[in-house]
Amino acid sequence: MLQKLREKTSGWIATVILGLLIIPFAFVGIEQYLGQRTDTSVARIDAPPTWWPAAPSYWPVSVFWQHEKVEIDEFRALFEQERQRRRAEQGEAFDARAFETVDNKRAILDSLIDQRVQKLAAERNGLLVSDAMVKKTIQGIPAFQVDGKFSYERYKLALASLTPPKTEPQFEQEVRNDLQRSLLSIGVGASNFVTTAEMDRLLRLDGQRRDVSLLLLPPPAADTAAVSAAEIQQWYDNHVAQYRAPEAVSIEFVEVNAATLPAAPAADDATLRQRYEQEKNRFVEAEQRLASHILVRVEEGADAAAQKAAQDKATRLAEQAKAAGADFAALARANSDDTGSQAVGGDVGWVSKGMMVGPFEEALFAMKAGEISGPVKSDFGWHVIQLREIKSGAQESFEQAREALAIEQAEADRDRVASEFSSRLVDLTLKNPSSLAPAAREMSLPLQKAGPFTRANAQGIAANKAVQRVAFSEEAIQDGAISDPIEIGPGHSVLIRVTEHTPERAQALAQVRDQVIAAVRADRAAKAAKKDADALVARVNGGETLDAIAASRQLPPPHALPGVPRNAPVPNAEVSKAIFETPAPAQGKVAAGHAPMPDGSTVLFAITNVTPGDAAAIPTEQRDMVRQQIAQIGGREDMQELVGALRKRVKVTVVEQNL
Repeated sequence: MLQKLREKTSGWIATVILGLLIIPFAFVGIEQYLGQRTDTSVARIDAPPTWWPAAPSYWPVSVFWQHEKVEIDEFRALFEQERQRRRAEQGEAFDARAFETVDNKRAILDSLIDQRVQKLAAERNGLLVSDAMVKKTIQGIPAFQVDGKFSYERYKLALASLTPPKTEPQFEQEVRNDLQRSLLSIGVGASNFVTTAEMDRLLRLDGQRRDVSLLLLPPPAADTAAVSAAEIQQWYDNHVAQYRAPEAVSIEFVEVNAATLPAAPAADDATLRQRYEQEKNRFVEAEQRLASHILVRVEEGADAAAQKAAQDKATRLAEQAKAAGADFAALARANSDDTGSQAVGGDVGWVSKGMMVGPFEEALFAMKAGEISGPVKSDFGWHVIQLREIKSGAQESFEQAREALAIEQAEADRDRVASEFSSRLVDLTLKNPSSLAPAAREMSLPLQKAGPFTRANAQGIAANKAVQRVAFSEEAIQDGAISDPIEIGPGHSVLIRVTEHTPERAQALAQVRDQVIAAVRADRAAKAAKKDADALVARVNGGETLDAIAASRQLPPPHALPGVPRNAPVPNAEVSKAIFETPAPAQGKVAAGHAPMPDGSTVLFAITNVTPGDAAAIPTEQRDMVRQQIAQIGGREDMQELVGALRKRVKVTVVEQNL
């Protein structure tokens, strides 16, 4: 039987069939096999081959596609960098839990995907980065330099101190990739330009002024009409997100306040004297020197000839000052370029170390009393210095320093007592981490409670941002464990435990019925006010004046504001925006409009004249600067559009479980 099976499967027909079966297994079977391996990426970018840009991703030739991956480690490193940046930027207002949203993660992942797409585009378009360019870029990084020059030792040390550490080839490849991407973005960005006609039009628009009259319409009467059940339900359904109850927690806590703890015994003289001996150098009065100077100023960036002329002048003045019977103060009043000391004969008063620029200070403290220096160069120019008197530093005695030492020792003892108290309290909480009550009883501290409270309505201790960060953290909510001490002030800390947590949730209509009714009435009043304002605008555009409308409504007369510039807050930014968004009136006509005010009133306005800005009056330097800024903005927008178009040409797969 086996022999017959072998004979049946050894012919040319069987060979062809077997060959045909191998093809799909080569592209599907192996891929399925590889797909079982652990994926360490958060996103995969697949680009079709350059010789078939429209190749469908499901076609077997996908093996010829280019593939890029965003690895988990890379994503997490960038995510952590962004976390630290926002923490530094927002300070105590930073909410670590709110930062961990899916939207934040996707935004950071999108930036990495955009980088990969740019890298692929650069490679496919032949944009290459030479080794010399990589080397030059690395050597130009300030973190790798010592005294302005590249240091290989500093370079190796910096790479080793990164988290995680990087090898030289890894870092060089990162630099190469960044440069390759930048070649594309710089090339696209630099290609944007602004024509003279566009520039003139923009300047005329930006410098435009409008003659306008304003009439303030009072807020509409409160809507007191009945609100039907159907209206209530419809408003609630359309605005259900506005009626969600925010997340809330309840906490128990104990406070440790150094100010309320038993005071440590006052330090005796032996303790204070020991502190004095250890810190004796603190109680030495710094040496001071009474000085005058003559400054020959040299402008920054002056050429060699100007520098030499200033030095020669300073040399002549130094020689004159050193001559017998010379009056240094008179020379300073007649020749010094230091406006701060010229009128008082160059007197700069008593100087101690750290008060003057380096070269001046070095020369002054190397001189003897009564001596006059030769020219001394600083960033300001050339100085001729006169040292008039020296006041030597004096050692302050223990008796003189005792009061200050006693105060400092008392503060140190108070901090020590608070630290030891907190340490004992923490030790007790570790024995029973599920409740603060036993530790509070042991340490004779009141166990206090707060909540339920939200981030918006918290009061007292709960209003502290540091306390809120812990109270609303996932760890505190899920574990219910006692927190570490949270510092809320000098010598003042709290330990908290979340006892109850209510997540953000939708509120039933019955709970917010009164709020919904108020919102419906407010909306009806606003719509009525807008309808009335629209009717008044039509009357003004039809030829009726604002004065006539004011008289018919028994309102104060309108305010005429000639030549209002763009972005002027008249009376606020929203009204100004509405004024300049309204089309200019035809010759001899007016253009009317209206804008709401925060208090519910409405500003009705009429534009009588529009004066364009004078493009020719703008200085050339300012025109060039504005032109460059606009071109840069346009270049960035072009790059964003290009990246968006490039992303449509590739297949992006996000591995959600790895985010």
